[in-house]
Amino acid sequence: MSKLDKEIATLVKACVEGHRLSQERLYKMFFADMWRTCIRYVKTDDLAREALNTAFLKVFQNLSSYDAHKGTLNAWIGTIMIRTCIDLNRKECKFETATWDGELAPETAFIAPEILDRLYAQDLIKLIRLLPHATQMVFNLSVIDGYSHKEIAQRLEIGEATSRWHLSEGKKQLRELLLKHTSIKTNHHTENKVEKK
Repeated sequence: MSKLDKEIATLVKACVEGHRLSQERLYKMFFADMWRTCIRYVKTDDLAREALNTAFLKVFQNLSSYDAHKGTLNAWIGTIMIRTCIDLNRKECKFETATWDGELAPETAFIAPEILDRLYAQDLIKLIRLLPHATQMVFNLSVIDGYSHKEIAQRLEIGEATSRWHLSEGKKQLRELLLKHTSIKTNHHTENKVEKK
């Protein structure tokens, strides 16, 4: 067991025993990663805060069931965050039954590297949040968090074809948003250069 693993095991034990300072330390230790997870899955910062706080409450209530042999604490907490965000969004998401022909249109499958080079992670998150709720969730689960369509279908209670359709649609819409966003940034940057001359 590494030094970090021992430290986390001690921290988890103290949190389970109800030590407030340990709970505060655990919250601060994982806050940044979990905040990024929440803002990817919900539409507003207020909803992200609600999801984060609700999920951390669940973390502290269920911390005694955490098993370090099954995975890292970060992954365990992250799963709770994602499930909480999905539950929060579920009432607003409308998944329409879709058919899937098994093909991605070429223009939806590729985003040129030079476009991505001009973006900051924060810009990308803002654009992902512009996707429709259902599409945003499927996109995040698949592309960012690496879930299979089978896992997404089970988690969201939809068909695998519907999951595939939302992923394809998400890539298509995100590509259009990226092109528009980088075009605006490039034009703004060019205008600033002209004004400085």
